[in-house]
Amino acid sequence: MQTLGFLGAGKMASALARGFVAAGLTEPDRVVASDPVEAARELFQKSVGCRTTDNNRKVLEKSDVLILAVKPNLVLSVLEEIRPDFHSRHLLISIAAGISLRTLEAGLNKESRVVRVMPNTPALVGASATGFAAGAAATSQDAALVRNLFSSVGTVVQLEEKLLDAVTGLSGSGPAFVYMIIEAMSDGGVAEGLPRDVATQLAAQTVWGSAKMVLETRLHPAVLKDMVASPGGTTIEGIHELEKGNVRSSLINAVRIAAEKSRQLGAQAIPPPLPQTES
Repeated sequence: MQTLGFLGAGKMASALARGFVAAGLTEPDRVVASDPVEAARELFQKSVGCRTTDNNRKVLEKSDVLILAVKPNLVLSVLEEIRPDFHSRHLLISIAAGISLRTLEAGLNKESRVVRVMPNTPALVGASATGFAAGAAATSQDAALVRNLFSSVGTVVQLEEKLLDAVTGLSGSGPAFVYMIIEAMSDGGVAEGLPRDVATQLAAQTVWGSAKMVLETRLHPAVLKDMVASPGGTTIEGIHELEKGNVRSSLINAVRIAAEKSRQLGAQAIPPPLPQTES
């Protein structure tokens, strides 16, 4: 049971901390978080029951495992701030979208133990889909720790780092795409006379149940789709309309363009070389 420090105390950090504590992987008195925004600190403290501060280096001092949970444009400044006191006992887990292991290692030092993780917002309800990749200096024990931590808030897969931008586009951004689908399905129900609350409940349950069928039966989604689409029935008519609207192509493109944006964010956060010391 190591001490966990969160650099950034936003909603995702709070969701992860609550999940880790609920799973018995740590305790509130072994969690500390920093954030420059007082309201974020207060909400994190109330939600998790732990200590908070506005000083990143205090978190570093008190923690063994650090979770970097800031916006991508803030990563370099945070790394620069903690670099002088980042030691071999520390493990850095970054959930900043698009920020590569190379950037994280360069922002600290090449011997630093770092892991890049991409969770998604359903971590708030214990249903995250998370991908991660370990840095060159990270150990198998570090990878096991990351797997244990993030499996407490959902599903975890370890991948080559080159695939993490695809994870960002698919499961990182994907919840927003699904919410739009739920909203549109609800709109269709309302257009046919259903009350809004009933339409939204039925749409959300339909999406959740369909996803559960894919995960538990392990059948290809196309097979499950064909099981619903009876010859000459209502479903095949609806599918035909979706195909006319290029829904499939639009969703593919949405994932791909979100993945490309993740790559762009990473390219914008390349740290300058460290100053050379005279021999």
